[in-house]
Amino acid sequence: MNKHPLIIDKNTAAGALLKKREAKELRFRIYGILAITLAFGFLGLLLSSVAAKGYTAFLETRIKLPITISAEATSADDYFRPVQESLKKHFPEIKERAEILSMYALVSHDAEIQLKKMAEADPSIIGKPMEIWFKASSEADMYYKGRTSARLNDNQIKWLMALKKQGRVQKFFSTGFFTHGDSRMAERSGILSSLTGSIFTIICCMLAAFPLGLMTAVYLEEFARKNWFSEILEVNINNLAAVPSIMFGLLGLAVYINFFGLPRSSALVGGLTLALLILPIIVITTRNSLRAVPQSIRDAAVALGASKMQATLHHTIPLAMPGIMTGTILGVSRAMGETAPLLMIGMVAFIADVPRNIFSPATALPVQIFLWSNSPEAGFAERASAAIMVLLIFLVMINSLAIFLRKKFEVKWA
Repeated sequence: MNKHPLIIDKNTAAGALLKKREAKELRFRIYGILAITLAFGFLGLLLSSVAAKGYTAFLETRIKLPITISAEATSADDYFRPVQESLKKHFPEIKERAEILSMYALVSHDAEIQLKKMAEADPSIIGKPMEIWFKASSEADMYYKGRTSARLNDNQIKWLMALKKQGRVQKFFSTGFFTHGDSRMAERSGILSSLTGSIFTIICCMLAAFPLGLMTAVYLEEFARKNWFSEILEVNINNLAAVPSIMFGLLGLAVYINFFGLPRSSALVGGLTLALLILPIIVITTRNSLRAVPQSIRDAAVALGASKMQATLHHTIPLAMPGIMTGTILGVSRAMGETAPLLMIGMVAFIADVPRNIFSPATALPVQIFLWSNSPEAGFAERASAAIMVLLIFLVMINSLAIFLRKKFEVKWA
């Protein structure tokens, strides 16, 4: 019986070689699947670890206490005194000064700020008995959330559980995490100032990097003569894309702050420094996008009477814009997660107030995460993990936007 001419007998020498090649291909596929599985496993482990440590930061523990604001209250201590008196009434058996101070430590000193704002907003509540939910201190909050790192003594735990039995301890959604700036108190600190600083920084970065990168790429790809000078420029641009980010921080410190005298720790300097970082990325991706436009488009425009500039502005750049925008957005997502360049220009400062403009002292979300992660207090470590979750969400959104733009506007040439 004649065999098909394309079928190789496995018992021959050629068949043995084919069998060996198929085994190698099978092993290669298995190694690839294992590598992907391992990568996703590590990614899942990282994300689950961050989520497990940080999701509780979106909740805050509050303690409900009956208080009466005195008409003589003028200082912060005066506004915190009703909280102290209320705790004393709940635990009248406590007499020693050390234990009394430990009891007071269950409630955050944010209570005095809260009462002062309430009294200023509605003076009619002064002198009237009220029941108000106050933020628990960071250590009490950590313990109530089940964190083993909480540092409460046995008496504080007993008092907190007694208040819980009375229905005076509950968890609430922490709006303050999104509406407050940084603070010395972990329970009061939030990401608003750092998030605003990041937005200002990215705006400055985009306004500086995108037009400069686009014009550089268009010149090199469409107008520059192919000689030794343009080759040197290309090599240097490719090398700049691989330079460590901290070097751009040193450059920003030397040029923008020391030479031009721009305000230190401002979003303007941060944006201009990050613009240096992503400029090579924008130039490279833009040139690749321009190169992907068929030469026939340019030739057809010129044949119909368009100049080189008109063909580039009205045909080449619009057709390459989806790829240009995708590369730019990916560059911005990298800039949004950078920390080292911002540390070099002083955006590591403690910023409690929300920056009002690009010249105000500011910090960025990655720098805020860096500061919180270095704090020994468990409450700040929890907030650092939550801020990482917020940053990851923003980065996923930015990368998803890049994918959407590429899929929606990409032109496939036959």
